[in-house]
Amino acid sequence: MTQAANYSAQKATVDSVEIVRLADAEHHIEVSIAPSVGNIAYDMKVNGKAILLPPPGTLSDWKTKPSQAGIPFLAPWANRLDTDSYWANGKKYLLNPDVVTLRRDGNGLAIHGLVLFASDWQVTVLKADDQGAEVTSRLDFWKHPEWMAQFPFAQSIEMTYRLAGGALEVRTAIENHSGEPMPLSIGFHPWYQIPDCPRDGWKVHLPVREHYTLSDKLIPTGETTPVKFDDPTPLSGRQLDDVFGGVSQGDEFWVEGNGARISVRFGPKYPVAVVYAPQTKNIICFEPMTAITNAFNLTHAGHYPGLQSIPPGQRWVESFWIRPSGF
Repeated sequence: MTQAANYSAQKATVDSVEIVRLADAEHHIEVSIAPSVGNIAYDMKVNGKAILLPPPGTLSDWKTKPSQAGIPFLAPWANRLDTDSYWANGKKYLLNPDVVTLRRDGNGLAIHGLVLFASDWQVTVLKADDQGAEVTSRLDFWKHPEWMAQFPFAQSIEMTYRLAGGALEVRTAIENHSGEPMPLSIGFHPWYQIPDCPRDGWKVHLPVREHYTLSDKLIPTGETTPVKFDDPTPLSGRQLDDVFGGVSQGDEFWVEGNGARISVRFGPKYPVAVVYAPQTKNIICFEPMTAITNAFNLTHAGHYPGLQSIPPGQRWVESFWIRPSGF
């Protein structure tokens, strides 16, 4: 454990699962991370109120049978691929479902990549000082033949959760060890909630300018239309499961209810947002994405010009920030 005047960072064991807990005493915020379950920040409490969707049951149950909760990381592709193949650097690569179990959506499409609940994240830094509390964990993707058989770009991933000044920064650094540019279509799927306020009482601010037209299988066609939401937009009677571009840099997504607000700001290398707010659940997801759904294949087809890549031997770094208030 490391501790300073307002901040602390410590390892603990909960339900036989090793976790890391960061605390900001001044702002009454605690964040709990499970490195061995996808390095997911599964709990963020403000004045004792949970603003992230928690895992069902105990942590040991969740580790045995993981499901989405908290802030999952989606890589090496976020959301869906339209086939069990994809294009990179002018070459076609095939997924091999006989080597690894691929997650599928309701239409049978491969979804959310390979590392969603990876157990091999290793904590490399744990510290607290007068400026904040943070933990960094590392995942060496290249050490896993079953993953490399699906996405043969050797890489290492570092994720840092930093709690400072009343906000949580989620910083991701990816190093490309391979000899070719590595296409980048990653993202996060945070599940936010406002306790003590039903969904129909929530209002949102969506700082986006483009809406991507989706097929009936939720795959972008490549076409966009301008979009501007009322500010704020009531969620009552509205369902969202959409891909947006033109994220206004410096602006924040937010959801508000009963005077409490969760604000989320994307770094500039997250130009795409998926917003998911089903009418049947008291949750909303503001999902930072480096590219649109199915970006590998849409780029090859000439329908998407925004795909990022990491040059050989280079490192990509970006963050997003979560700031709660009024809880």
